[in-house]
Amino acid sequence: MHEGNVSAAEALEKLKEGNKRYITAETNPGDVSPKIRQFTYENGQSPYAVVIACSDSRVIPESIFSAGIGELFVIRVAGNVMDHHQLGSVEYAAEHLGCRLVLVLGHERCGAVGAALQGPQEGFVKYITDEISKAIGEEKDEWQASCLNVKRSVSMIRDSLGIGEEDDLKVCGAVYRIGSGEVEFLD
Repeated sequence: MHEGNVSAAEALEKLKEGNKRYITAETNPGDVSPKIRQFTYENGQSPYAVVIACSDSRVIPESIFSAGIGELFVIRVAGNVMDHHQLGSVEYAAEHLGCRLVLVLGHERCGAVGAALQGPQEGFVKYITDEISKAIGEEKDEWQASCLNVKRSVSMIRDSLGIGEEDDLKVCGAVYRIGSGEVEFLD
């Protein structure tokens, strides 16, 4: 593990505590000061977790987890789906930055999940909705579909990167409730 990084269990606890602060926060308490910008410029990054989140403008992982500059390695793509680019980014964060926790963060009222529920799409969005459709199968409930989509991405990361239960790199899933700000951890 890289110096300065925390265990998966410690990282998960930091995410949960950060979300508790966020639920009642008026502003983001994460450090975005000139001092931290200069420090990370000079010393590089040492994020404590990887977060794969949807591109939805209402889903801001750094705010949701009360994190500042250099604390989270965030990968964003509509529908929080996984492909080789996202897997490569996870692998990079784990191997080169020492992250021990990967969190797939879905959310309620996800437009990509909603589009998949409507049926086959056209254009490039089809690549996203086809992946979501594989995850949700015949599910029609939007919340359950979002949970299934997260679980599929978690499984894809574990399988593709060969992560077992005994590994110190952990992968888990959660779903963000936009209205309340609460994150429900699925694992």
